[in-house]
Amino acid sequence: MDQTVIINFPGGIISPGTLNNILVAASKAKITFVRFGLRQQLLVDVASYNLSNFTNKLGKINVEYEVDENKFPNIISSYPAEEIFITNTWLTGGVYKDILDEIDFKPKVKVNICDSNQSFTPMLTGNINWIASSQAEHYWHLIIRFPKTNVTYEWKQLCYTNHIAKLTKTLEKLITGDPAQFIDNPDANGAELFALLNEEGFVLKSADKPVELSSFNLPYYEGLNRYNNKYWLGIYRRDELFKVSFLKRLCQLCLKTKLGQLCCTSWKTIIVKEIDEKDKKLWNDLLEEFEINMRHAANELNFQVEDNCMEGLELKNFLIRNLSINDTRTFGICFGIKTRKKSEVFSSILIRKRHLINLWILKLFPVYDILCAKDFNPNERTGKVFSSSNPRGILPEQIRRAIYSFYKYRLNALEINKKYSNVKTEELTKDAGISLEQCKNCLTVYNELIGEPENDIPAGTRFEDLPEEYRCPLCEGEKANFFRIEQSELQSL
Repeated sequence: MDQTVIINFPGGIISPGTLNNILVAASKAKITFVRFGLRQQLLVDVASYNLSNFTNKLGKINVEYEVDENKFPNIISSYPAEEIFITNTWLTGGVYKDILDEIDFKPKVKVNICDSNQSFTPMLTGNINWIASSQAEHYWHLIIRFPKTNVTYEWKQLCYTNHIAKLTKTLEKLITGDPAQFIDNPDANGAELFALLNEEGFVLKSADKPVELSSFNLPYYEGLNRYNNKYWLGIYRRDELFKVSFLKRLCQLCLKTKLGQLCCTSWKTIIVKEIDEKDKKLWNDLLEEFEINMRHAANELNFQVEDNCMEGLELKNFLIRNLSINDTRTFGICFGIKTRKKSEVFSSILIRKRHLINLWILKLFPVYDILCAKDFNPNERTGKVFSSSNPRGILPEQIRRAIYSFYKYRLNALEINKKYSNVKTEELTKDAGISLEQCKNCLTVYNELIGEPENDIPAGTRFEDLPEEYRCPLCEGEKANFFRIEQSELQSL
């Protein structure tokens, strides 16, 4: 019998020295593999007869842990994506670390700390969800999702960065202090919660408008990639298992090359940032030595499965094989697989298992429901049931139909935005004599006066300032496919 030791890394930030010490203890307890969890924590499966051996060693190196329970969920953050997937934001790595340092207690509810200008880290899977404001620097929106419910409430106030820790502690005390009202209660009321809050002592300001969540666009988060004058390395494992021997060498290489941290993500992967050009060969050699496969298909990377769920992993692999056989496009979609009640996965399209007969310990005839998030945005709550009571054998076809529904929805939204943009282009460029950029594939026009608000590109952003990975919103053509065109030429086409 195995037991799972859970070790939290607040914000997904890991000290290589600390992780190396944990892995040395794991080796001495004859542990070969470890895993990372959805909430950016380390999961170590230990044989029962070796548990005390391992936990005693953790105690000696002052590492806190839980065994087979999660009374203190990890604080997750979008810090792993900072700088490599997130640009044009006031939220820096130092701000994340300041907030995490000030949270000097172990929350009993789930806390998420995220930039609104990203979709890599789930923003609303926590109970207390802090989202950086795009309206005011160092202020944060707050969305409450009451524990064990789908009930959400957005506070009308913004909170100053330095007061997030204090307000988090206060709100947690209010929520856990009245579990009948605020936990596992589908009638939980956000207004009633905040009526109990004494706002004195907090720096707050009214939100001009509700938080704007980024539309989902999952970056390719694997491989050795260049950014600025550095490299970052993302490592994904199909079976979610990382060799202890490999991770020890990785930690040692971080220390050797003077990298003070690495990160774990909500996709159960690790990311190493700030790799120098001169050290690139060392990292490639490490990957080669341990035969670490890189560049998995994108349709494999956009799945989320519950922690410690072999059944979910097997179903994921089954669906991926069918998606590959049928050459099905899945860009822009995040799939989730849920086999347990009250578990949380991040998804545009959710595959949820249930049993037609479910009486206490008697569970017969498993079937699967397919649910779609509102507007297919995984940061929103589940919007509708697309298909229900599907036997496993027909799941691939039903998933294909759900994907088709997603692209049909997206095409309609793009057409609406295109019509709106064309009207705005005519209004804003009339008599202005400005130049536009047009995609040579589909003739979509980029106008810097408008930007692309639906893709988080604000008005006034010059085409030259767009990142090199920019893609046409309609045909996904590369930035290099655009050419300059005058307004007069556009009107004559």
